[in-house]
Amino acid sequence: MTDPAKILLDGQSIDLPVIIGTENEKGIDVTRLQATTGYLTLDPGYANTGACRSAITFIDGEKGILRYRGYDIAELCEKSTFMEVSYLLIHGALPSQEQFSRFKDRVLLHSLIHEDMKSFFNSYPGHAHPMAILSSMVCSLSVYHPELLKPNPNPKETSQTITRLLSKVRVLAAFAYKRSVGEAFVYTRPELDYVSNFLHMMFTTPMQDYEANETIRKALDVLFILHADHEQNCSTSTVRMVGSSKANLFASISAGVCALWGPLHGGANQSVIEMLEDIERDGCNYKKYIEKAKDKSDPFKLMGFGHRVYKSYDPRAVILKTYCDQILDQLGINDPILDIAKGLEEIALTDPYFIERKLYPNVDFYSGILYRAMGFPTNMFTVLFALGRLPGWIAHWKEMIEDPNTRIARPRQIYVGAPLRDYTPMNHRTDP
Repeated sequence: MTDPAKILLDGQSIDLPVIIGTENEKGIDVTRLQATTGYLTLDPGYANTGACRSAITFIDGEKGILRYRGYDIAELCEKSTFMEVSYLLIHGALPSQEQFSRFKDRVLLHSLIHEDMKSFFNSYPGHAHPMAILSSMVCSLSVYHPELLKPNPNPKETSQTITRLLSKVRVLAAFAYKRSVGEAFVYTRPELDYVSNFLHMMFTTPMQDYEANETIRKALDVLFILHADHEQNCSTSTVRMVGSSKANLFASISAGVCALWGPLHGGANQSVIEMLEDIERDGCNYKKYIEKAKDKSDPFKLMGFGHRVYKSYDPRAVILKTYCDQILDQLGINDPILDIAKGLEEIALTDPYFIERKLYPNVDFYSGILYRAMGFPTNMFTVLFALGRLPGWIAHWKEMIEDPNTRIARPRQIYVGAPLRDYTPMNHRTDP
């Protein structure tokens, strides 16, 4: 048994339980600290606070390790598919052939949305960002399935909600894109797999039926796998926080979509491309921007390099670099933006400044390049991230509601405002 941690407060020694995870992660349980001592812990951004115990994803940022349910991310990308990884994350184990067939069949069965929802899309202006549409539409799904909104759903009801979301969110995402470009909506085809169907809905037009290039289909499948979960990040924590109030899965996922939208989270890959476009407009002199990034007095930030969690190379970036090289070579794309990206990558991987600070290209750098090479518009990048992250969000919501020890999330604060003061009538007030 591990000895408790001791904290000395006001001359009194307090014992706090030590929690050890299966990968030897160590934490101090401060659940009773405030009730026992009157003290709170202060941790802005929750950078050093564990909000839950989870069996879904393990990350070791120092060693560059990422595992889903114990499986190494590289092995899953090589041998598995996004649909199988989705099952793994949500249900905790790889499926048998029979289980997987049933899972795929249910996802295919629920690939239509209520026809009334098409009018919702038409109500948005053509320039509306697809993430705004996606978050609204995910929440709107709840009104068409009121039977799935119970605060304490049974396993069958939970399974039905999960299946509907996995299937319909990709349809909503594709429809949001079609609305933005003024094209007719395209429905799924039963003979296509999950990723091929999404590409079909995105790029098929009345003039041409899109057939996915196998290299592109596999690369997008891998991108979805790499985005599927990443432990207690901003959007996943949001899903758990909203869900802790007994909010239904539709509402919780909608909140996760909104959290993902930010440029410091899922929007980072969009920021990468926008940075590259700025460099192109400035004459393609990317070396100038390398020097700006090194200058501490310059506010410019090189997007897509380094990572808050990984202190070595991002393991997801290692995988995506291979696909990036393959696709750019196979498609023979002549794009100055991608040439700038390759130049930045080469310098970052060889320049001592970046190597010493471990500012390697991260997953956002390569995913942005890949999405652009595949033909996705920049404003769809974060939507694609949301599609990949969906099974992780679902898995965390499911893990949370099935845990009998779950409590509603209610962070505390250290108040730094004005002390008690008397009310002054308006006619006696002066401008501050």
